[in-house]
Amino acid sequence: MLALIGGTGLSRLAGLEVTARRAVRTPFGEPSCPVTLGDLGGAPVAFMARHGYGHTIAPHEVNYRANIWALREVGVRQIIAIASVGGIRVDCAPGALVLPDQIIDYTWGREATFFEGPDQPVRHIDFTHPYSQSVRQRISQAARDCAEPLIEGATYGATQGPRLETAAEITRMERDGCDLVGMTGMPEASLAREIELEYAALAVVVNHAAGRASSVNGVHLDSLAGTLEAAMARVHRVLAAAARRG
Repeated sequence: MLALIGGTGLSRLAGLEVTARRAVRTPFGEPSCPVTLGDLGGAPVAFMARHGYGHTIAPHEVNYRANIWALREVGVRQIIAIASVGGIRVDCAPGALVLPDQIIDYTWGREATFFEGPDQPVRHIDFTHPYSQSVRQRISQAARDCAEPLIEGATYGATQGPRLETAAEITRMERDGCDLVGMTGMPEASLAREIELEYAALAVVVNHAAGRASSVNGVHLDSLAGTLEAAMARVHRVLAAAARRG
């Protein structure tokens, strides 16, 4: 079964015919919300709102371990995670849909592994290519199915939040090779890899990153709603097409 993790702007999934909601207990505490099960585009899917259905959980406070564990418990094997991001690279402008293929992790203090504590073995995972190629291909084909433009290939820089970045931090990230900046990409991706779930992200650019283009003097948060709403309508089409490809 395919799981969809909704981020900012996607706490509800339009077109989802809900069949059940499951509150899953995990060894790592409470997930952000119950898992919603239903039918999208004629295929079964699971949906979870990363920040809770009321968007009340900050990026650094999300219980990523519980969320990923809960999805596996309901039978999920593939995950498409939606992420609202800032664009650093010139072509990653507001409104663009981007399929990243790499991550640089700038977060700190987050519970980043399932395997810790005195009774747990040390567990290393290969993270050379952090996103599942098969799920990325599923997203890419879905975008083509519904004729939605998609930028393929970008490096997602995961920052701590909840504040946005300084212009100098974005300059450093650009030097590091980041094309996008967001706050929820890690440890979500590595946790999925640890328990052998296939995971990829679909990034929605909602603003230029700090110090860039229209954000050169600041990110105007009150002006992002229109861009986010229009982009999420396109995301819904891509997700429905991806579900049908299951």
